[in-house]
Amino acid sequence: MNVTYINLGGHVELEKYRYVYFLIMFTGYILILSCNSTIVYLVVIHKNLHEPMYIFIAALLINSILFSTSIYPKLLIDFLSEKQIVSYEACLTQVFAFYTLSCSEYLLLAAMAYDRFVSICKPLQYHMIMRKRTVRVFLVLAWFVPACHTVVPVIGNVNSKLCSFTLKGVFCNNSVNYLFCVASRALLVYGLVVLFNIALFPMLFILFTYTMILIVAYRSCREVRKKAAQTCLPHVLVLINYSCLLTYDMVIVRLESDISKIVRFMMTMQMMLCNPLFNPVIYGLKVKEIYKHLRWLFYRVRAK
Repeated sequence: MNVTYINLGGHVELEKYRYVYFLIMFTGYILILSCNSTIVYLVVIHKNLHEPMYIFIAALLINSILFSTSIYPKLLIDFLSEKQIVSYEACLTQVFAFYTLSCSEYLLLAAMAYDRFVSICKPLQYHMIMRKRTVRVFLVLAWFVPACHTVVPVIGNVNSKLCSFTLKGVFCNNSVNYLFCVASRALLVYGLVVLFNIALFPMLFILFTYTMILIVAYRSCREVRKKAAQTCLPHVLVLINYSCLLTYDMVIVRLESDISKIVRFMMTMQMMLCNPLFNPVIYGLKVKEIYKHLRWLFYRVRAK
């Protein structure tokens, strides 16, 4: 069986700085695993955090761990390897994982926006609407729907003929489309449909729900406005941060030939470090109940 290998050509001066890159990214990966896992642990062990909002936060942080794990281990191995190559099948698998988990984050943010909308705009009906079964359905759909959307182009590209074997990146994303001799028009159209279904539509839904929350909060008493600010601000910050990630991925692919290799490499490293670390920091510091348990956990650790 012949195996086709793709050369990852996005690294910059790897011979000179391989150990510096490895140390920085390895430290970042450990921090990502530690910070996200700590918040998830707090949500699991504390019963007062067994509410829809905190469950969605835990799911979002688990998604960040999975997202990072789909990139970091291979990247760290490449830093220490003589050749930065990946099999074509493994590359498509990474593409599938990258975009499935990326889109899952948007759907989880949409579920969180809906949860906040019901909590603030329909407080008397909250427990009737946001039941455990509803939360479970939202969680399953958040991972299942993107997987179903993403698997189609991945399978469609399995037997595509390659005319180039060098990817202008350090991991596999949509840049793999530039390797094909002939781009499938049907898959390109399908990609636009997927972009609307699991990225733009959830974004519009999130913006609509937060707009409604702002209108209700503005017309309500000070207590409601305070609650809206405390619970919605972290979600809005995470949404902005993740939208920057999606925009970066789209721009870096579309303007591949117009961006220097060094700039592309530095932006990629920054994206992989900052985004997965941003979520636990925001939710750990800005969500009151999580912050209280986090502070108590640190006090216990220091006391020992």
